[in-house]
Amino acid sequence: MNAAKELGLRAGTPVGTSLIDAHAGGVGVMESVAVPDPEAKSMTRKLFAIAWFLSLGLLLAIWLYLAANCSFQVSGAHFGQSPNLSMVPEYWLTEGGQSATGALLDYIIENHVASPRLANRAASQNISVFELLNKILESMVQDLNSPFLAALTEDIHVLPDFHGNRSPIVDLKAKGVVCGLTLDTSEKQLALLYLATVQGIAYGTRHIVEHCNAHGHRGCSIVLPRESESVLLGAAILGAVASKKYSSLSDAMKALNAAGQAPLVLVIHPGKDPKVKKYHDAKYRIFGKLYEQQLSHHSIMARALA
Repeated sequence: MNAAKELGLRAGTPVGTSLIDAHAGGVGVMESVAVPDPEAKSMTRKLFAIAWFLSLGLLLAIWLYLAANCSFQVSGAHFGQSPNLSMVPEYWLTEGGQSATGALLDYIIENHVASPRLANRAASQNISVFELLNKILESMVQDLNSPFLAALTEDIHVLPDFHGNRSPIVDLKAKGVVCGLTLDTSEKQLALLYLATVQGIAYGTRHIVEHCNAHGHRGCSIVLPRESESVLLGAAILGAVASKKYSSLSDAMKALNAAGQAPLVLVIHPGKDPKVKKYHDAKYRIFGKLYEQQLSHHSIMARALA
């Protein structure tokens, strides 16, 4: 009675169990499949990505992996050490994440000398700064006769750990690195730095996925859900189960989760151009070496101060 009164609800009103934001997002997206999977344990064959903005514009990407047993770690800790504490009953949950990726993109753009000019141009065209940067990059592909857009950053590389590394290294003291700066202060140079940062964030995602793959998870296709607000949908699903609309969380997810619908792209498959793959593989190796070099630098300075 007291709780109902404090919440402004009628006594007896069903209230769904609360979940933290990313876990509610998992409930809102994990049964979004382009092609129905008849396997009863289908949820254990998926990796879920939940991304949203926190205060101060921090974009947080959380990667969730459900398993029938506790087999590996991504960010150094398991959520749901007992099946009753996990996101979904009877499953273990492993969680990894990339913190402040949106804030990093804002930092890279807003701290460049060309940022004010770029913002004014974007406003005059009634488009976002990101759309304008993408247009600049597309024009540079033609101007520089680049084999493909990603190849524009062959001389600039970014380690995006400006706010530490949450997963899978779990190094809160990690620092960001930008390799390949020049005295160029043009909008085109800012566009290249922006692209290299986006690529660095993507390589951080690849690092997490590869860690999962090394422990038995497999999967390449990306399925886009119909509902972009997966956290809100997950909360609604919990309420639907509490109200007895559905007999179980699993039934509610199967009924209310769904993949996107045409004409939108439903499934994103890996690109098939071997040149593009070779290029990104090379940049990914540099991505790893930037962190290794950082550790070496720390060791050198620690010995100097010992």
